[in-house]
Amino acid sequence: MTEPAWDLPKDLDAASWEHMADIVPRHYVCHFVEDAPRIDGKLDKTLWQEAPWSEPFTDIEGDRRPAPRQETRMAMRWDHTCLYIAARLEETHVWGSLTEPNSVIFQDNDFEVFIDPDGDHHQYWEMEVNALNTLWQLALEKPYRDGGPPVSPAPIAGLRSAVYVEGTLNAPHDTDTYWSVEIAIPWRGLAPYAPQGGVPPKEGAQWRMNFSRVQWQHEIHAGAYRKKPDTPEDNWVWSPQGVVDMHRPERWGFVQFTRARPGETAFRPDPTFPAREALMAVYYAQRAFFKTHGRWAKSLKELPGALTENIRLTSGRKGWVAEMPAETADGRPCTVRVDEVSRMTVEKE
Repeated sequence: MTEPAWDLPKDLDAASWEHMADIVPRHYVCHFVEDAPRIDGKLDKTLWQEAPWSEPFTDIEGDRRPAPRQETRMAMRWDHTCLYIAARLEETHVWGSLTEPNSVIFQDNDFEVFIDPDGDHHQYWEMEVNALNTLWQLALEKPYRDGGPPVSPAPIAGLRSAVYVEGTLNAPHDTDTYWSVEIAIPWRGLAPYAPQGGVPPKEGAQWRMNFSRVQWQHEIHAGAYRKKPDTPEDNWVWSPQGVVDMHRPERWGFVQFTRARPGETAFRPDPTFPAREALMAVYYAQRAFFKTHGRWAKSLKELPGALTENIRLTSGRKGWVAEMPAETADGRPCTVRVDEVSRMTVEKE
């Protein structure tokens, strides 16, 4: 693994499925819009007034941690050329310090986007933006727990973003209300991460996505903001992860795309989700087994816990594959598979 020049997630080496298994990923229906918006950071446009807004963000660990002190919500729309994302972050003191593109933006308060179009947990894209509209764009071949590595920068040509502050940026003497973000991501830039022919999305297509807000507690020193020493950041997210690691794509939310008007289409749960969950239980059990025994388990009988009986496990010296039958959204039989680096695939019969 190539070591990145930033801190890795706190729970990178934890098995932690026990903290994740009970979390149901959130879902969102993203509606088509005819007229492309002007990207200026302001949320008073018709497309955002009509769009469904997400639930308030929660702590990254879910209900085991206190609720966020300030509210965050997101919304999305799409057209033939771009995916549009908006976010509103309540904030009594809006500040930012990083101005160099592709610096480690989460060292400031920020808003983050994670996109895995095909839901295989690999080859996904991430961006972070602070209140100064400084961006960091990167991609991961695999989650950090599976060795990464990160690819930074991973810029998308034509991406546009803007920030609006209801208040005064970097002014400790007053109280602010919120800052908001608008982002336009061209489909052509997301094509390398999507299935062939997957952009723009087809009607009813579902992607795995998540959104995060990193929030640092601050103090005022010599008339300027600074982070409180020895105080960890808060991580507030749309779909909780269960652990302090945004790079658990199996806990990202489901985003369903439709050309219908807002309110006219309901979310349809992914019928392969139960199989995905059962296979991820095998994945985490295998990680724990390998840590103890220095090898992969050869059968489900070697793994602790109540694992589903109709899983087939094939193990070798270098890795393993677990598979389970399921059905696709159109009722066709399929096989869902996961391997030792958490790559999840669905093969239709």
